[in-house]
Amino acid sequence: MVLREFLSKPLDSLCTDEQLDLLNSIDTLRSQGISHYVSLPQIIVCGDQSSGKSSVLEAISGVSFPVKSNLCTRFPTELVLRKDSSVGVRVSIVPHDSRSEAEQLSLGSFCEELDGFDGLPRLIDNAKAAMGISTHGKAFSNDLLRVEVSGPDRPHLTIVDLPGLIHSETKQQSAADVQLVQDVVQSYMKEPRSIILAVISAKNDYANQIVLRLARDADKAGNRTLGVITKPDTLTANSESERMFISLANNRDVEFRLGWHTLKNMDTDKGTWTLGERDEKERDFFSKGAWAEMPSSLVGITSLRTRLSKLLLRQIAAELPSLIEEIKTKEDEYVHQLKKLGQPRATLDEQKSYLMNISQRFQSLIKAAVDGTYNETFFEDTQSTIGCQKRIRAVIQNLNEAFADRLNRRGHYRQIKENDSQPEPFIKGQVSVTRSGFIDHIQELMKQTRGRELPGTFNPMIVGELFLEQCRPWEAITRQHILTTWKATQTFLLLLIGHISDEATSVVLLAEVISPALDQLREVLVRRCNELLETHQKGHPITYNHYFTETLQKIRASRREGELSEAIERFFGVNDLQRAVALNGIYRLQDLLQSLLQSSEPDMMRFASAEALDCMLAYYKVALKRFIDDVAVEVIEVQLIKSLTSLFEPVKVFNMPPELVSRIAGESEESRALREQLNRKIHILGKGLETCRRFVGSRGMGTDEIEGARRLDGKSRDRFDHTSLRIELANHDGSDASGSSHNEPSEIDYERDQPVSEDSVIPACDPQPVDLNEEFDQATAAPAIMGYEDVSTETAAQVEDPYCLSSTTRKKSKNKKSKYGV
Repeated sequence: MVLREFLSKPLDSLCTDEQLDLLNSIDTLRSQGISHYVSLPQIIVCGDQSSGKSSVLEAISGVSFPVKSNLCTRFPTELVLRKDSSVGVRVSIVPHDSRSEAEQLSLGSFCEELDGFDGLPRLIDNAKAAMGISTHGKAFSNDLLRVEVSGPDRPHLTIVDLPGLIHSETKQQSAADVQLVQDVVQSYMKEPRSIILAVISAKNDYANQIVLRLARDADKAGNRTLGVITKPDTLTANSESERMFISLANNRDVEFRLGWHTLKNMDTDKGTWTLGERDEKERDFFSKGAWAEMPSSLVGITSLRTRLSKLLLRQIAAELPSLIEEIKTKEDEYVHQLKKLGQPRATLDEQKSYLMNISQRFQSLIKAAVDGTYNETFFEDTQSTIGCQKRIRAVIQNLNEAFADRLNRRGHYRQIKENDSQPEPFIKGQVSVTRSGFIDHIQELMKQTRGRELPGTFNPMIVGELFLEQCRPWEAITRQHILTTWKATQTFLLLLIGHISDEATSVVLLAEVISPALDQLREVLVRRCNELLETHQKGHPITYNHYFTETLQKIRASRREGELSEAIERFFGVNDLQRAVALNGIYRLQDLLQSLLQSSEPDMMRFASAEALDCMLAYYKVALKRFIDDVAVEVIEVQLIKSLTSLFEPVKVFNMPPELVSRIAGESEESRALREQLNRKIHILGKGLETCRRFVGSRGMGTDEIEGARRLDGKSRDRFDHTSLRIELANHDGSDASGSSHNEPSEIDYERDQPVSEDSVIPACDPQPVDLNEEFDQATAAPAIMGYEDVSTETAAQVEDPYCLSSTTRKKSKNKKSKYGV
């Protein structure tokens, strides 16, 4: 490996101190291993094998990796370039999260530094050996090799270089290697904050290069992919292939929001060269032939370095607020999991203390749930099914109301209908009958139960027998309600125990304590239910409720009203007593009285049967109301709800045998390993959060700046242009690259707000060449932290309407320049 010197004046003013701090903050996060848990803003270099990816990386960085020795193609490599007055090289390893604790400690401690570049190959060899990469290049590692290079001629840039995608297996590369490399590349591509630098070779048809397919799969809208074409000098001048790749470079075939860039690299088989020689030959190539028509901002390494630095800075600035929120969310999640595990539990006292804490938490949440105060996070919100199941008071109330409604509609065995012509609703367990038919049934029953009662009266026992028959469906409906309520309570307790304890403890606690107690509770509920049913099924009717006599009188009055109405209608010859009718003629009221008297029932047995039916119906209404309340109060509330707190009381924990305490609260190997893993994750995330907050605090980012960054983060995913963006990360007293000072936050306002959907096809721009400034960035306009230089009004027009969507907008944009010349 060699370091090539290069000087590029545009890079000297590319990054302010604040912007450099921003880059360093993200690099610190990655070195801390936080990228295993949250996606970090980064540029990843991807490409098929032999696509020229290593040459692109060398041209960007000035760091030459010996491509034929496969030193760095078997693992991801993070290349950190920083401009500094002193020359230095530092090589370290960021172990993958899949490594064991011991391996992570061993690999994480690897760190070697040099004052010069001569020993860099040896350092990488040492790192390679530490990761277990074989000398023949047959092994592959998910660990990240971190190479930090500083010097006075380095750009401010961080790039993650990924292994080249393999098309097919060979003797040196097995099918497993092919799949493993593709899996690693895809895992980096799918990170939502990764900018994909997709490198393709002009030597091969781009439709056959794997990297484009994988980039499209990971970034369907093409919002975060920048294509790079290499080896354009291998194309025959004025050929169809050359025209096809030029069209691709103009973003017309495979369209990316960040566009394309073309490089002409040196042939590695033709000896060594300086970067100055390389750049001179590249400029000479792009000044001739069809490629000379390409805008200078879209070809050559100089503009690509500038473009990538600005792109990375913009990505970091836009993602920083959401990154802080995501890190905090992840940290809170792991802290909650750790709290569920409780303190380490090696001794009996520690185990009892853990169970005591769980029991107290159990009592607190049970009381809140029973009281219907759902303020704890355990209860979630009402939009989720799980959240509704946790609100046990609401569940019980709803089940009781459903039980009362079901018993009112389906609790009586015989449903009395008005007449035979009325349709019979089919309800399982019910028999539909007219009142006359019901009375016939009672007459037959009275004949079998006659005692010493006089004719026209009935034996009081007949009311009990009729009621027993009428309330026959109560038992099945009530048992179903009891079982449904018990199951709802069981579900609630399962969720509660799972919330307050770790998985291993909850399984044993449920099996050893909660489930046996619940089974006993179910037996108590069934027994109490049977007792309530027995009072109605085996005893005789008893009530001292005046509602019985009121109901009986209303039933008799209603029946008598019907009989008298018929007699009056017959006497006066009318059809409806509700309407006013003019009576013509003379009527003898004595005849009316006789008519009313004759409407009475002459059959004494039938009269007694009707009276018995009225008494039974009145008593049924009274008993039904009482039974519904008894089930809700005596069974559900007293026996079930009030018993919940006793299922797992602190006193029960105190009296537990030691062996039971150890079985429930003893920490398994899995729990200890999980505790160590959670502590490690929390430590890493905590350090990352501290790094982000330290940067935000040191830069004085206020609410407006954070909100501006959030708007940029949200809008950049859905549309090309941004409306009223404002981010203040740069020094307010600094100057942009063009030398203009600015003391106010930078603002770039666009007049359009047209979203670009992920599936939309963006039309190509006018094929006529446009003379763009060298420093033009084809991506969207950026905030002040990017330090954009002046660009021409034509350039501004293309930024305003990058896909030629509106000629009117282009005209407007020519008259609208920001302080950055856009």
